[in-house]
Amino acid sequence: MIRVLLADDQHLVRAGFRMILRAEPDIDVVAEAGDGAAAIRLAEEFGPDVVLMDVRMPVLDGIAATETITAGPSGTRVIVLTTFDLDGVVYDALRAGASGFLLKDASEDRLITAIRVVADGGSLFAPSVTRRLVSEFAARAPKPAPLGMASLTEREVEVVRLIARGHSNQEVASSLFVTENTVKTHVARILAKLDLRDRTQVVVMAYESGLVRPG
Repeated sequence: MIRVLLADDQHLVRAGFRMILRAEPDIDVVAEAGDGAAAIRLAEEFGPDVVLMDVRMPVLDGIAATETITAGPSGTRVIVLTTFDLDGVVYDALRAGASGFLLKDASEDRLITAIRVVADGGSLFAPSVTRRLVSEFAARAPKPAPLGMASLTEREVEVVRLIARGHSNQEVASSLFVTENTVKTHVARILAKLDLRDRTQVVVMAYESGLVRPG
């Protein structure tokens, strides 16, 4: 069962999400928050697998709440939902540790798929968001690579590049002619060597360091 926390300051929006998600046999809405501070408190109390996080909320915005929640020890992952398809919001959400970013007009199937993918350790971004994100990275000056980058093997670097291109574990396995379990092992080693939390941070590092370039 995937345990979900809804964080949105609009009651009707939360009610709509609740109705959609409770129709799924493998998803349970365990708590709801009307502001970012409440989202942090309830995430600590209930330890959900996934938080659906609105960006613009009172008391504390969704980006700040995302950063606090993903930095915690619980392993809770965040999908940012917003009506605002803005470059800065996308970039800030990813930097804050979001594992997914969808617009609120996304289809029900897309939303449910995103929750399942993110709960399983993956990441998912709307196509329009991905295009904006790549453009945002392209406009920024490269940052120094993490100290652990030099310790990556050639195969691990290949895996990083494929992850940064948006490939799932299954797609990486197919590209490299290895099993999906082997890819998961590579990803775990990459995260350990680079002291990164998840695949999303791998994507950020790959673009910011210039290891992968847009296009």
